Amino acid sequence: MVEQTPVPELVTDVVSVYSQVLSELFWFLVGFGGVYLLGHLVLIPFGVRAVRSRNRNNPTIETATETYLRVTMIGFATLTGVIAAGYGRVLSESAVIIAALTFALGIAGQQVFGSLISGMFLVADPDFNVGDWVEWSGGKGTIEAVDFRVTRIRTPDHETVSVPNTELTTNAITRPYGRDRYRITEQVYVAYGEDTEQALLTLQQIPPMLESVLDDPTPNARVVELGENAITLQANLWVGDPSNQDIRSLRSDFRRLVKRRFDKEGITLAPPSAQSVTGSLTVTEPRGESGGPSDE
Repeated sequence: MVEQTPVPELVTDVVSVYSQVLSELFWFLVGFGGVYLLGHLVLIPFGVRAVRSRNRNNPTIETATETYLRVTMIGFATLTGVIAAGYGRVLSESAVIIAALTFALGIAGQQVFGSLISGMFLVADPDFNVGDWVEWSGGKGTIEAVDFRVTRIRTPDHETVSVPNTELTTNAITRPYGRDRYRITEQVYVAYGEDTEQALLTLQQIPPMLESVLDDPTPNARVVELGENAITLQANLWVGDPSNQDIRSLRSDFRRLVKRRFDKEGITLAPPSAQSVTGSLTVTEPRGESGGPSDE
């Protein structure tokens, strides 16, 4: 009878360790997956529908609610998975682990938490909503979504920019006129010798010639400054949603019409130089020592 060789204790220990690790990983995935699926399929849709029913015309709160619920759900699912894997007691009883986690979150999560709080302030601001056209020191565009860390903004060039929430809460934000209208301001310099009233009338007649300019509010023109060398006229006109408009092309078309109409009316747009010199120049011959003309 052949005697069987016993399995080495080292192999048995390795198999035991792997078995324990796989078992803990399995229970972690069960706990994490169960909570994640429950939240993703039930809790988040329910929360979003509840917010939508109370805020039908405010997509900002709706998208922010979905983002924050998803982040909360992932954190709760992770904690559930850790407890299901059998590490709940370790987390509650080990002061070293708790201190290490607290330190790591304090260092690495400082900026994240700052962005989170800033995002909450932006969501709560009634003048900051998805679909609004805004301008700040770093650029301008249409708000697409307010997320956990950043706000996504679509620029006039149809590029999507992710702007940190902290940058928007620490800088001045401008909304030109209204949520569904965008104000365009153009200035024209007219020489002092021209008929200012005629220039104003001509300038006010140009915006209706552009198809995308709105009739309400009515475009206007006014004198804003009497400068050193020219009179400054300003035209205000409004267009619809700037995300659907080529603002740069519209400005270019307006300026071309101004030049064309002013040339037709014989109105000089601006002095040819910063200073105008008038008078006469007299040249005399130098005199010699005797007072007569010099021999040189």
